[in-house]
Amino acid sequence: MKRDRAGRSGTPAPNATASANIGAGVRRALSTALILRRPNSSAPFSPTTVPMQGIDSSEGADPSGVPLVGIAVNAALAILKIVTGFFGNSYALIADGIESTSDIVTSMVVWGGLRVAERPADERHPYGYGKAESLAGAIAAVALLAAAGTIAWQSVAEILTPHHLPHWSTLAVLAAVVVIKELLARWVKRQNEAFGSSALEGDSWHHRSDALTSAAAFVGIGIGLWGGAGYESADDWAALFACGVIAFNGGRLLTMAVREMLDQAPGAEFERRVRELAATIEGVEGIEKCRIRKSGLKHFVEIHVEVDGSITVDQAHRIGGKVRATLRDSDLRIADALVHMEPRGHHDDRP
Repeated sequence: MKRDRAGRSGTPAPNATASANIGAGVRRALSTALILRRPNSSAPFSPTTVPMQGIDSSEGADPSGVPLVGIAVNAALAILKIVTGFFGNSYALIADGIESTSDIVTSMVVWGGLRVAERPADERHPYGYGKAESLAGAIAAVALLAAAGTIAWQSVAEILTPHHLPHWSTLAVLAAVVVIKELLARWVKRQNEAFGSSALEGDSWHHRSDALTSAAAFVGIGIGLWGGAGYESADDWAALFACGVIAFNGGRLLTMAVREMLDQAPGAEFERRVRELAATIEGVEGIEKCRIRKSGLKHFVEIHVEVDGSITVDQAHRIGGKVRATLRDSDLRIADALVHMEPRGHHDDRP
């Protein structure tokens, strides 16, 4: 009985025989590669590396929902400030309301950066999209500096331009804004403790800067209403002081975001915890080098682990796999670890 076109029975066709021979050759090559990679012989151990594998950035809580709360609050407060400033004869409050609309745009940038940063790694981006978070943090910091400069310019213009004192009702609105924005800033900062995001840190300071300028306006308007004629520009002088605080923190946040984009190592305490975790694995006799960089909300670790030089490569490979798994499963938000295995006493003098 002849084989049909699908090749279900009968004598194999010449093409099928060639395919079988090729498949056998591939299987032999793969078997040889596996034996070379993980030998079961008693050959002495020499330096090797446990490679990083696929990176999963989807684990844990989602930080992108945090700036959405700020967007909703800023939208409501912007409307309240502009309406109250219009009827209460306060240009400063109107300008503050317009500035709150820019905070909405900044929060949207932070939200977008966090969404992109949480994307899983792919073929073109094997280390993920974490840098998008640092970029969003830099944009938020620049926006903070721009807000400080804009408010300072408006304050100077108001000082040089004679104007009437605002209505006392603006004080009630400003007091409410101070309380709401300071609570919101603290809430965002508290949420960020679990992520260590420079973008969320910047977003938190945007809310605090709004609270500072509103507090300055409250003090200034209060002095103006209490002092009467001659004190009309008191709130503008107070706003200038607040601008200095905002600009200082904007510069600090921008520096932090740029350092992250340049792969600055985290603090010594973080490295100490990584070394201690790796040292808990049975068979690990020492830790030589430990390099760490932050990418978005997570970290990448390259660590050199020392083991007994007389064990086989297979045993060393298993120890390295346990080190990698322990680091990834820890609460340090480590995306992946490249574990380099070395025999005890073998030191690489390269930095």
